[in-house]
Amino acid sequence: MTTINKLQQALNSAKSLQTDLKTFSMDTEDQQAQQMFNQLSTNLDTTIQMLQGRVDFVNSEEPQYLQQSLGMQQQQKNQQQLNQQLNKTNQNKLK
Repeated sequence: MTTINKLQQALNSAKSLQTDLKTFSMDTEDQQAQQMFNQLSTNLDTTIQMLQGRVDFVNSEEPQYLQQSLGMQQQQKNQQQLNQQLNKTNQNKLK
């Protein structure tokens, strides 16, 4: 696995985790838990921005990685959409 693939994977994992934390916040009625999940999600913003900056830098330095990165981004986007659909399905089941 190339460096750009590892960076892209880390970036997408961080974004997925942030989405999960936001979902957890909405799913609970416990105010302390909501605050915790929201704070963790907010803290991840910095990590996501730093990783995105590094991905952009590597892509600008190594143009051959750009095509690989775009393909992986689409793949990860599809996975995130699937995860969101599963979360919605699970929420509906709980109701």
